[in-house]
Amino acid sequence: MQILGYIGWRVGRGLLTFWFAVTVTFFLVRLLPGDPVLVVSGPEMTEEIRAKMLADFGLDQPLTTQYVAYMRELAQGNLGVSFLRSQPVTTVLFERLPWTLLLTSSALVFTILLGIPLGVLAATRARGWADRAVQVVGIVGQSIFVPSIGILLLYTLGLMAGLFPIGGAVNPRAVGFDRYLSIAHHMVLPCMTLVLSSLAGYVLTLRSTLIETLGEEYCDLARAKGASERRVVWKHALRNALLPTTTLIGLQLGFLVGGAVLTETIYAYPGIGRAIYEAVGQMDFPVLQGAFVLLAATVVVANLLTDLIYGILDPRVRS
Repeated sequence: MQILGYIGWRVGRGLLTFWFAVTVTFFLVRLLPGDPVLVVSGPEMTEEIRAKMLADFGLDQPLTTQYVAYMRELAQGNLGVSFLRSQPVTTVLFERLPWTLLLTSSALVFTILLGIPLGVLAATRARGWADRAVQVVGIVGQSIFVPSIGILLLYTLGLMAGLFPIGGAVNPRAVGFDRYLSIAHHMVLPCMTLVLSSLAGYVLTLRSTLIETLGEEYCDLARAKGASERRVVWKHALRNALLPTTTLIGLQLGFLVGGAVLTETIYAYPGIGRAIYEAVGQMDFPVLQGAFVLLAATVVVANLLTDLIYGILDPRVRS
């Protein structure tokens, strides 16, 4: 019963967070300066055409009426129709979603694969040169804005060294296995940007929790029984030290999603982030709202799953 109450509380909190994000996004989008009808039709349209298009888009209604209608359609899974493309928003976004999922999931996997050994290295050599180097690199990585890292990598490795493509997601002429290689090649710089911007938080959190865990009595007991320091670290201490970082993974996913919006814009990567950038410039409200709803839902679900996994792994948080 305790676990059911914990799940119900977390799900309720997730739904409330999602509603808040959708509501704020709805009103913020409509505060943007400019006229979306003017963007679609051009300055030569007559007042009659403008009034008809406003009525077709539902923009002639009061904001509260638009909000109620939007939430009603959203509850039925309808995100509206793109002003510019006259296609359902779900169609527009689902064309872009696979690219963003590929980029963010790859960045998350590489962040974890690099973060665990670096965190262990810093913790097991606390106050040594390796620890100090990891801390300095971590603090510098956290201090630099995501677009700055992206532009630096784009200029040095893409433009100057010519090692990687500076834009796009795939060579349109590549077919078969070469197409997969082209996708991986194009994804190196965007993925590296996200990994470098998110790695520091994961490494520094794991380092501090692992140092604390290695001082616990059960680790001393394992050493007293003759276990090697490597076994104490990787078999006994790391398992418990990873519990706090489990929560961080959910938070990092939200950071990666936000960073992907900026990264995709820098590298002209055809994902959801690039769609948001284009929708802002074209004042395509439905696509902009739909993209934010999709990203908010992704972050809320990821954090919900993280909370549930953490609650299962550590029963103390359920109380």
